[in-house]
Amino acid sequence: MHRSLQSWAFTERGPQAEEVPADARRVLDWVARASRPLADLHDPAVARGVLDALHRKRDGSAAAVETMRRKRKVLSSVLHYAIERGELSSHPLKQIRWSTPRQVKAVDPRVVINPLQARNLLSAVSYVGNYDRAKGRRLVGFFAGMYYAGLRPEEAAAVAAADCTLPTTGWGRLIVNRTLPQAGKKWTDSGRRHDDRGLKNRPPGDTRVVPLPPHLVAIWRESVDTFGVAEDGRLFFNERVGSTTYYRVWAEARTLALPPRWIPTPLAARPYDLRHSALSTWLCSGADPAEVAQRAGNSVEVLLTRYAKCLYDRQSITNNRIEHLLTAYDPPSDNEE
Repeated sequence: MHRSLQSWAFTERGPQAEEVPADARRVLDWVARASRPLADLHDPAVARGVLDALHRKRDGSAAAVETMRRKRKVLSSVLHYAIERGELSSHPLKQIRWSTPRQVKAVDPRVVINPLQARNLLSAVSYVGNYDRAKGRRLVGFFAGMYYAGLRPEEAAAVAAADCTLPTTGWGRLIVNRTLPQAGKKWTDSGRRHDDRGLKNRPPGDTRVVPLPPHLVAIWRESVDTFGVAEDGRLFFNERVGSTTYYRVWAEARTLALPPRWIPTPLAARPYDLRHSALSTWLCSGADPAEVAQRAGNSVEVLLTRYAKCLYDRQSITNNRIEHLLTAYDPPSDNEE
């Protein structure tokens, strides 16, 4: 049922689209007959049942808080649209006292890796897959951009040579101006795997400048020398650079780079944890939070809220300073007298 709805019910099919398979057509016909009228949502018992279903995944297990919040927003948007179309006279969920659980906004410090672990993981990525197909080697620069430049995955996928300054020595620079989030070929106007959008939570056409450390400049220069660039200038242009592919590559790289006892832990369990590690490292180095927020594309408030638990190094420095001040007022020992 899920496959039929996702593939055939919720996408617009153009004149060249395939015919709906017979088995999918039977499923869609049954869903049309079994679906209840929208007006039934005005019954509080029905509305509460729909909201309670947002707590669960398809297998019946509890859904993540962010999943609940996203589903609630989608449902609310659908109902507002139904009101605009005259299908509903009022919003049926306003009479229900229901809220999503509070979401943990701080990053788990257990996911953060140090620079040595990052280098080992990036090296392990290059060993994933066949050497000639270069599935892993093509993604080294992609993952390196997330760690050394703090890029989001959709920002790393959109990096183009024209937006980069990659000198032979010293720091480089990247102008981040667009993202390529993966939506699937059936869900984009262009029919391509990735959608072309602007920066997250920014107005159209906005940009931000991200300095590139020498380690990353060297990796990206090597990637260009080895694989070239796409027709539109993108550095990472394998058509299969999608979330499924890089998640699989990353999972295999972890088994190669980490000791067996660390593999079940949250340490760098997801590719996005590379960005978390980057921002935590910058803050722990004593960098100005305003500058870190600018590079990362976050507000200072969000930055400090999310990464407050990861600042162990800065806590140690502060502890040493406080201890030094307190001990300066200690009475002299017998040996000093």
